[in-house]
Amino acid sequence: MNSFVSHPLKTQLLRKSIIPFVYELGYHRVMPKPVETVAAGLRASTLVDDVSFLLARANAIALAAGNAALAAHGLKARSYSVLVLTSGEARPSQRELAEFLRLDPSQVVSLVDELQSRHLVERRPDPNDRRANVVVATDAGRTLVAAARESAQAAEESVHAQLSPDQRETLAALLRALAFPED
Repeated sequence: MNSFVSHPLKTQLLRKSIIPFVYELGYHRVMPKPVETVAAGLRASTLVDDVSFLLARANAIALAAGNAALAAHGLKARSYSVLVLTSGEARPSQRELAEFLRLDPSQVVSLVDELQSRHLVERRPDPNDRRANVVVATDAGRTLVAAARESAQAAEESVHAQLSPDQRETLAALLRALAFPED
């Protein structure tokens, strides 16, 4: 005989629908509350006065919007950042990219590998140090980053729509001061 059918609790599941069974056992008391209810209760927390939390939450919101906008170009915020930085005249090494983006070097290697497989960047010998490579965007990479920049800017404007232009300037200046304290 099938062990599933012989178990009394499982047999009960077969005889009744799942919804009455959930209520009979009290599982409905531990099921998640609607997001609006949870969020309203959590917004009363002292955490909403924590600047680091607010920065992290705002970053998560901005990243989600940015990644959604960049998806149309086959990019995410990190790969877009690498592509922007390698499209200029700086010609950064992977180590410099890792330091600037505050990523583990292995993450940068993966990002560059992925962009290189799509012919968007190339690794070239560093003219100042033959032992090192620099990462340079290809023509296709520069073309893609130009199109992606418009999408990224539109997402940023959407995320910051409730701020006035002066507030956006102030926010950018404050974030620059935190991100680059040595300047």
